[in-house]
Amino acid sequence: MPPVKPFKLVSPALPGFKRCLKKIPADIRPQVDDAIADLLEDPIPGRLGFKKLGGYKNPNIYTITIGGNHAYKLSLEIVDEVAVLRRVGTHKQIDDNP
Repeated sequence: MPPVKPFKLVSPALPGFKRCLKKIPADIRPQVDDAIADLLEDPIPGRLGFKKLGGYKNPNIYTITIGGNHAYKLSLEIVDEVAVLRRVGTHKQIDDNP
């Protein structure tokens, strides 16, 4: 069963996200853009691996995987039905510091 979508809008407003996005390789960037667009679908596509991270109550942090080999991840925080994009990077970078 696809996850219930806990937000209505997506906002890439955080400066940290924009900094991370600039560091993403050019060949991965279209996959990041596609994943962000896919977040707006309802229900969220299962291929994104949308999941809530344990141990984070405030803020509520979620991640999605990017690319066929899941080498990259994107983290987001849900604030008043808005998904605020936090960071994007390698799987390890996001696991270490979402």
